[in-house]
Amino acid sequence: MYLEFFVEDSSAEVVLNKILPKILPGFKFRIHPFRGKNDLLKKLPDRLHAYSKWIPNDYILVVLIDRDSDNCHKLKENLERIALNAGLNTLTSSRHQFCIINRIAIEEIEAWYFGDVEAIRKAYPRVPKTLGKKAPYRSPDEIKGGTWEQLERVLKKHHPGGLEKIRAASEISEHMDPDHNRSPSFQVFRDALRILLQPNSGT
Repeated sequence: MYLEFFVEDSSAEVVLNKILPKILPGFKFRIHPFRGKNDLLKKLPDRLHAYSKWIPNDYILVVLIDRDSDNCHKLKENLERIALNAGLNTLTSSRHQFCIINRIAIEEIEAWYFGDVEAIRKAYPRVPKTLGKKAPYRSPDEIKGGTWEQLERVLKKHHPGGLEKIRAASEISEHMDPDHNRSPSFQVFRDALRILLQPNSGT
């Protein structure tokens, strides 16, 4: 089975390159980064229509997008509608015969880092051990004030000129353990991919 991922930007690409082999050992994949969320949503319909004309039975397409301030349900419905309009079944619409998995990082992919504080600490040892127990960070998907901004605040000693997203993505995801991540949206993403490990999954 071969997977292709559509993601918002290069930092998400970096994260997936590090964690996908841990989630799906031995699977081959390719990642397509876009120039932000709006660029992905704008181009996705044409991309999927093109794939629908030739996609093999052993291909799975995965769309990963940040929720940001959008309504999660409406954003997911939009992704599902784009896929179905292209004539492609999704995991949500047809669990036993699908070629697309749509998933949302809540509210941003940086929440997944806060879901694995140990990975943050391995990358940046000066980060306090108690970070994950502090009230603002106990629930990674519910962090207020933007997870990107909060990560920048936590790592300001390590990124004195401002958070370097790609560098942080690489250094943290290197240590992430998919089986011990507290972010619910990460768990949903991980478990959806692991459905592919089951016999006769997908198309």
